[in-house]
Amino acid sequence: MKYLPFGLAIASVMIFSCEKPKSQLTQKEYESLNDEQKRSVEFALDGIEVLDNRLELTLFASEPMLTNPTNMDIDDRGRVWITEAYNYRNQLNPKNPVKSEGDRILILEDTNGDGKADKSTVFYQGTDINAALGIAVFGNKVFVSVSPNVFVFTDENGDDSPDKKEILFTGIGGVQHDHGMHAFTFGPDGKLYFNYGNEGKGLHFADGTPILDPMGRPVNSGTAPYQEGMVFRCDPDGSNPEILAWNFRNNYEVAVDSYGRMWQSDNDDDGNRSTRINYVMDFGNYGFKDEMTKADWRTRRINMEDSVWQQHWHLNDPGVIPNLVQTYAGSPTGILVSEGKLLPSDYQNQVIHADAGPNVIRMYPVKTSGAGFTGEAVTILDGNKRDNWFRPSDVTVAPDGSIFVSDWYDPGVGGHAVGDLEKGRIYRLAPKKSKYKVTSPDYSSIESLIQLLQNPNRAIHFNAFMALKGNEEARSALEKLYSSNDSRMKARAFWLLIHLPDGIEYIKKASQDKDENIRVASVRAYRIKGMDDTAFLLQMAADPSPQIRREVALAIRFLDVPDIWLKLTDGYTSGDRWYLEALGIAGEYHWDKYLAAYLEIKGSDWMSLPEARDLVWRSRSEATPELLEQLILAENSPEDHKYYRSLDFQNTFQKNQTLKNLLAKGPNEDQVIILRQAVIDEKKPDAQLLNLAKSKAGEINDDWDFLEVIKKYQIKDQKERLLTLIYQEENRNLANTSARIFTELFGVTEIEKAMGNPDEAKAILAIRKFGTVDSPEIAFLLSKFWKNDKASNTIRTAAMEEAKGYQSEAVLWEFAKADQIPADLLPIAQKILMGSWNSNIRQLAVEKYGESINQGYDLVKMMSSKGNVEKGKTIASSYCLACHKIGNEGIDFGPGLTQIGAKLSREALINSIIYPSEGMGFGYETQLVKFKDGREIRCIVNSKTENDLIVKLVGSGEQTLYKLADIASVSQLRESLMPAFPLSEEELVDLVSYMESLK
Repeated sequence: MKYLPFGLAIASVMIFSCEKPKSQLTQKEYESLNDEQKRSVEFALDGIEVLDNRLELTLFASEPMLTNPTNMDIDDRGRVWITEAYNYRNQLNPKNPVKSEGDRILILEDTNGDGKADKSTVFYQGTDINAALGIAVFGNKVFVSVSPNVFVFTDENGDDSPDKKEILFTGIGGVQHDHGMHAFTFGPDGKLYFNYGNEGKGLHFADGTPILDPMGRPVNSGTAPYQEGMVFRCDPDGSNPEILAWNFRNNYEVAVDSYGRMWQSDNDDDGNRSTRINYVMDFGNYGFKDEMTKADWRTRRINMEDSVWQQHWHLNDPGVIPNLVQTYAGSPTGILVSEGKLLPSDYQNQVIHADAGPNVIRMYPVKTSGAGFTGEAVTILDGNKRDNWFRPSDVTVAPDGSIFVSDWYDPGVGGHAVGDLEKGRIYRLAPKKSKYKVTSPDYSSIESLIQLLQNPNRAIHFNAFMALKGNEEARSALEKLYSSNDSRMKARAFWLLIHLPDGIEYIKKASQDKDENIRVASVRAYRIKGMDDTAFLLQMAADPSPQIRREVALAIRFLDVPDIWLKLTDGYTSGDRWYLEALGIAGEYHWDKYLAAYLEIKGSDWMSLPEARDLVWRSRSEATPELLEQLILAENSPEDHKYYRSLDFQNTFQKNQTLKNLLAKGPNEDQVIILRQAVIDEKKPDAQLLNLAKSKAGEINDDWDFLEVIKKYQIKDQKERLLTLIYQEENRNLANTSARIFTELFGVTEIEKAMGNPDEAKAILAIRKFGTVDSPEIAFLLSKFWKNDKASNTIRTAAMEEAKGYQSEAVLWEFAKADQIPADLLPIAQKILMGSWNSNIRQLAVEKYGESINQGYDLVKMMSSKGNVEKGKTIASSYCLACHKIGNEGIDFGPGLTQIGAKLSREALINSIIYPSEGMGFGYETQLVKFKDGREIRCIVNSKTENDLIVKLVGSGEQTLYKLADIASVSQLRESLMPAFPLSEEELVDLVSYMESLK
């Protein structure tokens, strides 16, 4: 490969690179590189900023040695293990080549000590591990996570080739999907921890039988309360699997520190700036979907949060665990807890995490706060300002304590699309002048095993733990380590001491330790050892630290121990949400008994106590609805909205009865809340509620509340206000929703009259406003106007331009097929049909009218062309805002685009527009819903409840509900609902230039 000369300074660096480390290019020098140079290995380190001058980033391995690394581990010899994903989403990327022999597991090794891999070994290759998302090396076993399976490969003779391949778990959803099964990690307690994203759906043993929770229920998305992404643990042989937490979106990996605490990241619905870091509390619900209905986070509800990131995780709802840190826009991937000593002290014992979206590696310093934590985000590596192809997929600790980073290296972040199949890199982050040296571990003596137990590398930690577990000869050495001043190493010793014959005595000893983290470990060990000593838990329930009391609450979830729960409530202070949720987890199956006993102690004045009000808000007892009624009546302010919301988590009959009681007793300003919240029979609505809705509708101030009520109760005497909302220009989504409701309530007769207004300007406005309603009725109505040769060209053109939309285009195609489209309007119709939401119509239109709109683009030219941002904004308004949000504008149907320029490179943006089916956002896949009456729709499925399928129809930000009883099948299609828009090359460059500015 030849590079263009671009300055003497850089040339001199290249000439003398063998004599000293190459200095990173200045920003000006880097900008002078062409794209080919920027993407080359030679300048890989110049594209990533190291934000701490004490640290140095070096390149350990790169293409052609490896490509497309999705996950990484490092064994006890310091060798890097990689899962590649060359065969990534082949069905959705048909233009990409395929390796028929399948993807590879590679072992990368530095044999000459120069800090760079010079040996690559293929451990395994096969189509059964295509696009695997996880790898973990424990002794002579290699755990590979690739939905629908978790494989365990065993290398019995150490020749770096598996002698045995077994299935550990199976039946996991998310095949060829980033939201499927993820990697395993080793916990200090001797357990393996792992997770899957919200496509996982359920976990089964190798024979297909489901794993069960402590109550004997199968753990899958159909068993309440389990849903969406989940966290698990099991013994190293796969036995004793446990469900630990749920309701995440795509929790990519879980990390466990030496105290047994779990940390992980979670991705948002793409484009909503709501990615997060979580402390994972056992048995916690993390709020991606509504706990009770499984409804999408966008579903309007009482006491709905103010900001999108809070709405996204239902953070105002009782029963949801708080977030630790909001990282906003991103595509979070690998995570670890760095417990080595090589990095500077401020990096030691910190959570370190990769986020491929903004091209960064961050750490999250954490402090305890009550029963929970607070944290902040500190960026360590940043590729966004220079090389936004830097896509870190994983971070792993090496035996020497340095941090290795795997780089997917691509214009995009996966999401069903891949733009480059030839590149992939592995970096090492360490203090400057720190060479990578790994000595062969010595497992032959107790003394060396104790040293290895303290190693930050999980493969070494695992081997040492397994060698020391139950080893009586190691007792004194472990006791010595337990007596050390290093709290985390003390904890590692503790987790082994508890496996000695008198291990329970060590648990009791740890429970009295002055270090609260050791006391936390003691309560966690109580559960792991299966202790049955409620006196111990009662004692710990009085611990001065809320961190310990939190653990006690989690430990009694499946126990009927009111005395312990009541003791825990003594330590609760209002405002500590972590503590409150721990109490809720503990009371889950005992609320009737626990809450009654608590209120009896507090007496008749319980409502004056903020802690008592909090507990009633969080509770789910048979008495809770009546207690909430009392709180609402006493509050008589907007503060009572949270109590109304709490009613949604109670028995439906009791909830409705309470709401009707409040109608009689409560303030008038709460009537709208009650109308919105009440559950009604659509065929036979409650007469009292219906009459109230009719009398109240005109007085409702909030426009969205107004629309919700008139739609829910089918109120038809608010036509004028509806029309006002339709014709206002400030809020397009509000206008479109109002137009749909108007059509549902009144049909098309009045709409036709408005479109036929003699005042042409008013007629066109009506066409534009009601033309947004995507239905066959409106499509046929529009055809009356564009087919009318007596109408003005302006009217006919407007009517044809509005003939778009999934259902409308089906009607338009019938006219086109019959050659009934007027010649002067045919170019508009062709553009609509050749860019149709319906892939079948799109293909038929191409066959009828000519070559595909995707042909003829000069991609090389477009990559270097500079577009007009303002023109691109206009194009985005015409095409993108119909289904995407940009800031406060547009429709919340597809992924948000507000910060898309910070997430995707120019090449990825171009590719996603030209080939939309190759980059469908997760959760935005096309679903074909077939009804029992023969109807079909293509849509996005937001959620499925026990009785309903909740979807978003093309071009609509609102959710539509269909009864499952009416549905024959739901299947995912490979084609995106987004059409390949018929844009010229110049228009495409302008649009992409505008998109690049959205950061």
